[in-house]
Amino acid sequence: MSLPALLDQRLRLPVVAAPMFLVSTPPLVMACCNNGVVGSFPALNQRDSGGFKAWLEEIEAGLSADAAPYAVNLIVHGSNPRLQADLAICVQHKVPVVITSLGAAKEVVDAVHSYGGLVFHDVTTRRHAEKAAEAGVDGLIAVAAGAGGHAGTWSPFALIAEIRQFFDKTLLLAGCLNNGHEILAAQLLGADLAYLGSRFIATRESNADEAYKQMILGARAADIVHTPAVSGVPASFMRQSLELAGYDLKRLQDKGDINYGEKLKPMDEEAKAWKTVWSAGQGVGGISDVPTTSELIARLDTEYRRAQGQAGQLAQRWPR
Repeated sequence: MSLPALLDQRLRLPVVAAPMFLVSTPPLVMACCNNGVVGSFPALNQRDSGGFKAWLEEIEAGLSADAAPYAVNLIVHGSNPRLQADLAICVQHKVPVVITSLGAAKEVVDAVHSYGGLVFHDVTTRRHAEKAAEAGVDGLIAVAAGAGGHAGTWSPFALIAEIRQFFDKTLLLAGCLNNGHEILAAQLLGADLAYLGSRFIATRESNADEAYKQMILGARAADIVHTPAVSGVPASFMRQSLELAGYDLKRLQDKGDINYGEKLKPMDEEAKAWKTVWSAGQGVGGISDVPTTSELIARLDTEYRRAQGQAGQLAQRWPR
């Protein structure tokens, strides 16, 4: 297991709350960090770099002295016109952890390393993981089959096993993780940290629309559709929201355009896809309530400790 000094002994649980578009905002980030897990948000959740900087200031002012570090997600893709400006702000504020997506760029890694920050990069295949490792990232987020957002199709067993053949730094696992025993299971597979997204959508501090939260409570794994039609990159969405947004479910393998500039339009002009098509992972069937973030993390803690005890009992039942 490999945790950098920035995270070691600073977490209540080995958990990162994933950055989610339009969902993760300062209240959720601060609630996560102040309860001992890494909270994160996408820089593009703010409509301009000035607003992004203001959010960083709000978060930094709202963290307790013993809070877990926070993280910012940067889209490293040519269609994101704000990358350089937002990266410069991250350097200015010495953002502890930068999560990069859709491109592992050495210049981004070097910029974050210049002040001692960490870079975690999300990957869905071995090839992507190898390229990110070559760029010098500090951690890899293995986004396995069943995850929400821009998810892969590989089994977590296969993805973790292949990455561990060449990568001995921090490894995170994403995909259908809702409970404490699943956090422990991720570690037993070879991950250092669990990366939870959908479970944190259904919390009080989440910025998700109330209808979004209720749709998660009513959805099951069979309702999750993995398609490139919405963002141009294969991602997981709830079938119900696709239907309500007018998508033809028979054409969901048609690839959409990758254009992160669309996300920067004012809310009243924003493309329908980004506002009304709601992402979630196959683990939605295990989500049945909308607690506060503090209540959720306390529950995860209890479940995690119980699972550790159960693992010890299994070891005694099957001695060498």
